Amino acid sequence: MTELRTLYPPIEPYDHGMLPVGDGHEVYWEVCGNPDGKPAIFLHGGPGGVLSADYRRYFDPERYRIVLLQQRGSGRSTPHVSAPDADMSAITTWHFVADIERLREHLGIDRWLVFGGSWGSTLSLAYAQTHPERVTELVVRGIFTLRRSEIDWFYQDGASHLFPDFWEEYLAAIPESERGDLVAAYRRRLTDPDPAVHVPAGVAWTVWENATVRLIPDSDVIAEARADVAGAVAFARIENHFFSNGGWFEDGQLIANAGKLAGIPGAIVQGRYDVCTPARTAWDLHRAWPEASIDMVADAGHAASEPGIVDALVRATDRFAENLA
Repeated sequence: MTELRTLYPPIEPYDHGMLPVGDGHEVYWEVCGNPDGKPAIFLHGGPGGVLSADYRRYFDPERYRIVLLQQRGSGRSTPHVSAPDADMSAITTWHFVADIERLREHLGIDRWLVFGGSWGSTLSLAYAQTHPERVTELVVRGIFTLRRSEIDWFYQDGASHLFPDFWEEYLAAIPESERGDLVAAYRRRLTDPDPAVHVPAGVAWTVWENATVRLIPDSDVIAEARADVAGAVAFARIENHFFSNGGWFEDGQLIANAGKLAGIPGAIVQGRYDVCTPARTAWDLHRAWPEASIDMVADAGHAASEPGIVDALVRATDRFAENLA
């Protein structure tokens, strides 16, 4: 049996900074690995997720110049949207796409490999379809394209049938009279200035996601969502903002426009038992973008840290490291 690949050893950035991107926002970025290596950018999930040191480790540091970007509104980027009066008007998919391009120019990179999972796969696809000439390869995991059917599956009816115990807590935050559209009901609470309203909603939303992200639920990850209240509220507020607006896409846009990826080599990595972003979307993308390989990991859910997912992702970046930028 072939031994599973694991993450590369821990590594520290050799450069980092805050990049002004307009609208009063500054985004945090960092670079590690080989300054003369093949450029690659890692796009985190959420939206509203936070960079982890482990995200640097999906790439061979001897062969890659690894760029990490903290998206607007969360983590070390400013302003942070956990504030009740946070202005969300300049936090959209297309602002994020523009930020990636601004960072590429700031770092003097001509073309790069783009790597993203979950919401990061959405953003990777949106960026690559907008700037295909800047993308050498795409590595995407846990494919999510913000189709209405995908949002309904996870936040209205679908995943609830597989995790009824955790769903009960998610549902409890919303009165029965408002449960016909749970995303809208959460939006009303997450935008309420009263912490007694938006904090419980933010925690309930984030706990639901953290409880279902792995094939085997991780109690530590669930506890983390309960403990980091500001992080949970920011995460929930940004996600709900994006999902309420359909990501500022036409429904099905990223699959319909997959032809714009023609000529870009790609790797799609998908957990067979991914409840957050079910495999149907990955398969639809694969059918629309035949240049991409697809690796359906038989014993994995959604999380990037699951062993089979790590193995497939590291093999993909190793394979593409041989390609010229």
